Amino acid sequence: MGAEQNHKEGAFEVREFRAEDAAAASEILREARESASWSCQALVEFMPLPGAVALMSERAGRPTGFVLGRLVADEAEVLNLAVCEECRRQGEGRALLVELLRRFAESGVSRVFLEVRESNLGAIDFYERMGFRQSGRRADYYREPQEAALVYERTQESTSLVPKTS
Repeated sequence: MGAEQNHKEGAFEVREFRAEDAAAASEILREARESASWSCQALVEFMPLPGAVALMSERAGRPTGFVLGRLVADEAEVLNLAVCEECRRQGEGRALLVELLRRFAESGVSRVFLEVRESNLGAIDFYERMGFRQSGRRADYYREPQEAALVYERTQESTSLVPKTS
């Protein structure tokens, strides 16, 4: 199975993130205030880094969401996940994260980490449903507004590759 997958129920596709997607991803982040902000330039510079994994979702050729992750040895980190507001709660974020986790598993990853704003209750619920468990807290991690980050971890041994859908 290639990187491109069709999700007929939501009429979106998950594919490789391309350099020309950076401007659209940056715009999605401007709308998703709860996500970590990355400039267009930072997105372009991230892609060629060792261990970088970047996926984009699109509907009718229009970028609507993305996920960025990084592999380091046998661990990985979800760095950013955002879906444009009108496409949320339709399975797009889940599809992006499932594909990222699948790629991590294929690379032999044993643990996946992420940080989420302490106030982002929707994302916290989403990640917990996806098999992540809180493992720590980082005070004053985020800026604008200043806020703590909750650290979440998911192990391949303790959770199945395909997360719960409830």
